[in-house]
Amino acid sequence: MLPDDWQLTEDVDDFLARAGEFLRSRPALHNTPLTDIEKLRTRGADARGAEATVLGRLESGGEVRAIFYRTPRGRLGLTPLSAEQTDALAAHLAGLGHSPSDVIADRDTAGAFAESWQRHTGAVPVPFWRTHLYRLGTLTPPQPCPEGRGRIVGGKDREQVVRWCREFCVDVGEQPSIDLIDAGSWDDSRFGDRHFTFWETPDGTPVSMAAATSIVGGMIRVDPVYTPARLRGRGYAGAVTAEVSRAALAAGATDVVLFTDPANPTSNALYQRIGYVHVADFAGYRFSHGAP
Repeated sequence: MLPDDWQLTEDVDDFLARAGEFLRSRPALHNTPLTDIEKLRTRGADARGAEATVLGRLESGGEVRAIFYRTPRGRLGLTPLSAEQTDALAAHLAGLGHSPSDVIADRDTAGAFAESWQRHTGAVPVPFWRTHLYRLGTLTPPQPCPEGRGRIVGGKDREQVVRWCREFCVDVGEQPSIDLIDAGSWDDSRFGDRHFTFWETPDGTPVSMAAATSIVGGMIRVDPVYTPARLRGRGYAGAVTAEVSRAALAAGATDVVLFTDPANPTSNALYQRIGYVHVADFAGYRFSHGAP
């Protein structure tokens, strides 16, 4: 695969005009590119000295076969590529002087790119993320369902949402989001554009939280789901996830997806019980020029 088959641009609207149909053709598998590129389209580049967005599409036979994008913060996102395509892209980007801070993709593509990038640049890949991707099949609300109800979060709930998102990040070791929250940059965090729902007990006390992205290409991603440690094991997470999933379907989503930690059998079992089906595995690598 020749590097010249990759068409690069910094124009998000032009990119979506040419590659949008490809992204929408597999909304579950492409859920992260769909939401990331939509955020780039609506918000533009971060003005605080960030690099320009770079987007690329791989064309063959007049059709888009794959895409990549590098966000202003340096993250490189890829759709599935063969090992040969991945190596050609790594060589091409290195030759152009691009320097992504990290890469996320399906597990095979991310691993292949990390190896190629190290070979071409000497940067050492350090794994930081591995996850299962699930897609909602038939929604099956938990039985028995805990007492209470779901409630869409309002402005008065912001402080609690921010606090719970920070607690969630501490639990999963998501330091970049903690740093943004602590710096008062909530809108710049990955939670800033989410739509949150609480599960409340009959007396109106929030006991669990789930959020969802806006619908893009027919897809909504549920993220995050959080219950404070002292309240776990009572069915609240399943109830609020089912509520958010139901709302996503009611909003017209054809694909409702979520990511889970493979090391957490409890959450994986929970999501499968309410109707989510495993689709693929994803991974992320940071790049360091020193030893990991």
